[in-house]
Amino acid sequence: MADLFSSCEMLTQTALPILGDLTSPILKDPKKMRGDFIDNLVYTALFSSNEQLVTIASDLIYRISELAHCSSTSIYPLYRAFGEGKVHGFTVPAINVRTLTYDTARLVFRLMQEKKIGAVVFEIARSEIEYTHQSPQEYAVAVLAAAIKEEYVGPVFIQGDHYQFSKKKFAEDKEMEINKIKALIKKSLAARFYNIDIDASTLVDLEQVSLLDQQKNNSEMTALLTKYIHELQPKGVTVSIGGEIGHIGGKNSTVEDFEAFMQLYQQEIPQDGITKVSVQTGTSHGGIPLPDGSIQKVDLDFGVLKKISQTARSRYHLGGAVQHGASTLPLSAFDHFVENDTLEIHLATGLQNIVYDTMPDDLRSEMYAWIKDNLTNEKEEGWTEDQFIYKTRKKALGPFKQMLWDLTDEEKKPIVAKLTEQLTTIFDKLHTFNTREVVNQYVK
Repeated sequence: MADLFSSCEMLTQTALPILGDLTSPILKDPKKMRGDFIDNLVYTALFSSNEQLVTIASDLIYRISELAHCSSTSIYPLYRAFGEGKVHGFTVPAINVRTLTYDTARLVFRLMQEKKIGAVVFEIARSEIEYTHQSPQEYAVAVLAAAIKEEYVGPVFIQGDHYQFSKKKFAEDKEMEINKIKALIKKSLAARFYNIDIDASTLVDLEQVSLLDQQKNNSEMTALLTKYIHELQPKGVTVSIGGEIGHIGGKNSTVEDFEAFMQLYQQEIPQDGITKVSVQTGTSHGGIPLPDGSIQKVDLDFGVLKKISQTARSRYHLGGAVQHGASTLPLSAFDHFVENDTLEIHLATGLQNIVYDTMPDDLRSEMYAWIKDNLTNEKEEGWTEDQFIYKTRKKALGPFKQMLWDLTDEEKKPIVAKLTEQLTTIFDKLHTFNTREVVNQYVK
């Protein structure tokens, strides 16, 4: 179990024999650095109440990641290579790590090295930042510290997922909603999120007759935020930006929807714009729980992914289509993503479910009791208790973040084992094994 550094002086004194002068650190003792030091450093960055200590610890993790050659990177060159037909044959997994971020990222980096996997994206959505109590900086340093700990060498892809507009708030005060997302983007870029998915699909107006009118608000807001990202991105970095044409859980997307969106978008951003597009294929975030708590089977339209990916690549040289809400699908479905030219899939709730199903019983009971005490106003009419718990338990991850982090290695062991088993199978089905060499050709 990690410990907090109690003061800036203690941190500095501990770091000196490992990193030397902290104003210009070097890896004097890499082995010791990857021992308790990095565990305590990331724990301090996330849980210390001393803001100065948090800043020093976080900055050190960023700097060590550069020294250890595992710093945050944009996936832009790889996705452009997909769009130009230079790369094909695998689908990139993007993982929304809602809890146990350090432990989960560590096991992913172990898998990446063992299986020679070139690209896995670590992401967190606008809504998840709030209910999991993980700021962009906290999320980034946890992932980068995991890379350092596991001696991973290579690009680390950290992504802001679903930087999503609220349709209601946009209608009430358009500028305020835009400024909120801009503020999040600014904070995320400062935290070295070099991959950002803009989600204005909530603004698609299906009551309009023409497809151009339906996609107008979506394309305009995506273009506006693309320009904002370009203004702020660091010198030498081209942030990979994603767009979204169909709100997950709504009407299935079509090639015609995509072309309408792109026609409007390219009037504002003729080049170096989005690298991918998220589409609706019949899934929903988290899956649809039935009264007994099981998940409803999904009739996923793989044809949407294939047609839009092919159009994205042939007409616009984009990487392709993105599938959200994939983690609750049966494992047999994952064989079809590569066959249907899917660029990227997002994995969230299914992995969260493994954590809940495998954690110590007493902690789960405590978390469920908290949900019943604090979230009853979110229980919809007709829901059984199983449905209520399933739909809301993600919101207990923030209040219990430190308790989950503080589980003993023995308590975490079955969680890590089950996550490793699940992710190994998914990564295999996405044909990511032995892709390190091809990814390294495009992303340095």
